[in-house]
Amino acid sequence: MDNEELRARILYSLARHRKWGESHTAYEHLFRQFKTEALGKGGVKRASKMADDLVREGFILKKPTHYGLQVSLNPKQSQEIKKIIRDKLGFELF
Repeated sequence: MDNEELRARILYSLARHRKWGESHTAYEHLFRQFKTEALGKGGVKRASKMADDLVREGFILKKPTHYGLQVSLNPKQSQEIKKIIRDKLGFELF
């Protein structure tokens, strides 16, 4: 799995559960969909780094809480997020 596909899968995992804006989920839940065998050696670290890059780029919003870090998709970047998912994974989001 290349980096662009990994990036699209992280975004898709949030989008399919409708985690936009105020609806958020735990940061650790981003990586539940990946099997360590599929990612290869060091794959979970690579996925974590990719998620951090998405936060820096503004696609994912962080919300620190007393019970842990929560994340959601940035609704202002919705068109770009949908384009990434459509181009890399072939899924159409509404």
